[in-house]
Amino acid sequence: MYEFAVTAESKPHRYDDLFAALDALTGDERDPIANMANAAALLWQYLPELNWAGFYRMIGDELVLGPFQGKAACIRIALGRGVCGTAAAERRTQLVEDVHAFPGHIACDAASRSELVVPIVHEGRLLGVLDLDSPAPARFDADDARGCERLMALLAPRLAG
Repeated sequence: MYEFAVTAESKPHRYDDLFAALDALTGDERDPIANMANAAALLWQYLPELNWAGFYRMIGDELVLGPFQGKAACIRIALGRGVCGTAAAERRTQLVEDVHAFPGHIACDAASRSELVVPIVHEGRLLGVLDLDSPAPARFDADDARGCERLMALLAPRLAG
């Protein structure tokens, strides 16, 4: 069993702790599904105010649901559709304070109010996206975006196979 001390009060320090924990969890494992599953569980456990934390994998020309924590979710998302599809198509983090104001938002959970989606790219190849949802409006900020981008940079080569 893994036990981590992710106790930092400030977001940047919390993400430092999460980085160390994710590195320990995934450093010796090369199975991408196992690494995504542990990453989703870690984020779910240590980031407050989430109602969904997980991954969509790039399979062919669409995003396909991967390991996650939370309610059942949409299985396939076209590139350019919703927050996840937009992040994937643009290969750019999407920080959405109010999902109801995002054109084409896909509401898998009606309770979601804000969302953070980080594309996962390794050696120019889009592997998928990290998707975090919250029932709190404006839950995510620049510290969350930077922290999650750093986590996905660590994880990307461990998902590439």
